[in-house]
Amino acid sequence: METEVYRFLANEIDQGNIPGASIYISHQGMKVMKKSIGYRALTPKKLSIEGDTIFDIASLTKIVSTLTACLQLIDKGEIRLDDKIAYFIPAFAANGKTEITIKHLLTHTSGLPAHRPFYKEALKVAEVVDRICAERLVSPVGDRVIYSDLGFILLSTVIEKVTDQSFNEYVSAKILNPLDMQDTGFNPSFNQERFAATEYSEKLNNYKYGIVHDENAEAMGGISGHAGIFSTIQDLAKFTSMIENDGVYKGKRIISKAALALSKRNFTSFDQEARGLGWQIKSAGASSSGDLFSSQSYGHTGFTGTSIWFDPKIQLHVILLTNRVHAPNKDAILRLRPRLHNLIRSYF
Repeated sequence: METEVYRFLANEIDQGNIPGASIYISHQGMKVMKKSIGYRALTPKKLSIEGDTIFDIASLTKIVSTLTACLQLIDKGEIRLDDKIAYFIPAFAANGKTEITIKHLLTHTSGLPAHRPFYKEALKVAEVVDRICAERLVSPVGDRVIYSDLGFILLSTVIEKVTDQSFNEYVSAKILNPLDMQDTGFNPSFNQERFAATEYSEKLNNYKYGIVHDENAEAMGGISGHAGIFSTIQDLAKFTSMIENDGVYKGKRIISKAALALSKRNFTSFDQEARGLGWQIKSAGASSSGDLFSSQSYGHTGFTGTSIWFDPKIQLHVILLTNRVHAPNKDAILRLRPRLHNLIRSYF
């Protein structure tokens, strides 16, 4: 299998679909493959990806930090899914948003718009939150799935209010440090040589290395509940092993088994897009997990070309890290991911 997966990724690199990739495959709790191939940068010169290359994991931030923090706070009795956001942020009740809960934000069923270009106005975090509080809904609450970064920006603010800590401090102290994820975090300060390049920035007159690709997250100081975390394949393998081990890492309880089980339920059976708490659940339609992963599968993707998918039916999970936004064919990842997962799943 390793030879075939390596050949598949090499072919995608040759076609200009991704500059390079790091991949990790685990089956029944055992590492099956951990490999890096290709380039962390293509221009002005080609630079090879190494095993410790750091990637902007984009919306995987929602899972690694925001979801994990919410589940921990549920475990501690600090919050409940049916808590209304206006309880923590009273101004959010404006324009018909009184009934929106933590569950609505985690399942992307709040009715909030998907995105707003806050970065164009150089708004600070508090100003962004004020703008979200003033938003009008684009869909009735709980009516359908609209994947919304705005909801996860709000969740990080809620976490700060509940914990009386900055989001960055909480994530570092309660998630990254207990998981020994030493190469993971917001606004990393490692040498440029360790980062996979993303897109060109006219402001920098260079490609982004270690600066978050998401423009709203960058404008907000690099720290948000929807994007901003950088990580390596090895560190994410620690996170995924914890998830697969019912919330335990090296004997340390990070999340309760009950909270994790709850997060993987389909809360949106009324919509074509199945959503757990934070997680994407494999739906009947097209999925980045491919055709062969079981209906119990769950995972998430990141805009920069990252993804994590679990198939609990056979205890299989796959981490894929790429910097596809640096590639000539930026949209090729949409076909790449499902075909790669089909190839991998066919061996088990």
